[in-house]
Amino acid sequence: MHRLFSALTGLILIGTSCSPIIDYRRLLERDVQPPVFQGIRVTENNSIDVLFSEAVSIQNDNLFIIPEPPSYSAESSEESAHIQFSGSLVPGGLYKLKMTVTDKSGNSLTLINSFYGYNPNLPDMIINEFTTQGSSANPDRVEIAVLSDGNTAGAVLYEGSDYSWDQRKVFPAIEVTTGDFIIIHFKSTGDPMEIDETDNRSESGGVKPVDDAWDLWVDEGTGLSGNNGTLMLFTALYGALMDGLVYSNRTSDSDENYRGFGSTKVMERADRLMELGGWTAQGELAAPEDAINPEDSTATRSMCRASQPEDNNCKEDWHIVPTSTATFGTVNADSVYTP
Repeated sequence: MHRLFSALTGLILIGTSCSPIIDYRRLLERDVQPPVFQGIRVTENNSIDVLFSEAVSIQNDNLFIIPEPPSYSAESSEESAHIQFSGSLVPGGLYKLKMTVTDKSGNSLTLINSFYGYNPNLPDMIINEFTTQGSSANPDRVEIAVLSDGNTAGAVLYEGSDYSWDQRKVFPAIEVTTGDFIIIHFKSTGDPMEIDETDNRSESGGVKPVDDAWDLWVDEGTGLSGNNGTLMLFTALYGALMDGLVYSNRTSDSDENYRGFGSTKVMERADRLMELGGWTAQGELAAPEDAINPEDSTATRSMCRASQPEDNNCKEDWHIVPTSTATFGTVNADSVYTP
């Protein structure tokens, strides 16, 4: 038996020694990673740019858009695919895109994503009031103040940022006028009457709708982070920042790893808001001390701007109102809570 095993081993070694040796270094040097999808940029009403991590080529026979828009053509340009339409898309209209692209090494990526038609009539808007310590009777809400006439289609409010978010609400098409208020309800109960209001401001049911404001609901909303987070309002998905804020009850000494913010997520979101010019800090980097402190807020003690709001991109623009003085859907109260 021993001799048979030795003979078999010898044959295996001989066979192995006669085979070509694979140079795995060449395999390691070859690009085997597909392009990475970076987002869809919509800046005009008759074109979009689909962004990737590297130069790509488009497989036009595998490009589909639903609902089918006016005739279109597509061409690649460096790290993007530019799609040009013969006519205008529906402002704020929801479109589904499926496309396949390849990189220079032949690696392919098929993506399915959505985008919204460019809205050239977006009003000026700011975040005006919010609560993060919601209760069953007074769930977390964010009020948007409308500063000019227009149509809200495609604007988006993030709990987080455009690059990193926990929840978001893309606004439907609502014809608004200066002085209107939009209430974003971040806590859903599943009530079928939690209806986005686009024509009738008293249509929605659920918990705490406001008859004189436009009520919108975050699908399956779970409420906002109680003491540490960011809110950012953008013109569109991958659009421009309109307004934003940072809130935190922490300090720079709360932890060593995240400048006091408690997590990489919140720290990077605060940095993103500063990078976009939407918040200011005492130092070069954002710190919890630069944020609105929600410590004394409750479900009915909201954090809000003044009745004549100022927007200096800092915590001094904000105050906490006394108990039961939240003013969602109406002009903010100037009274300040005193512990």
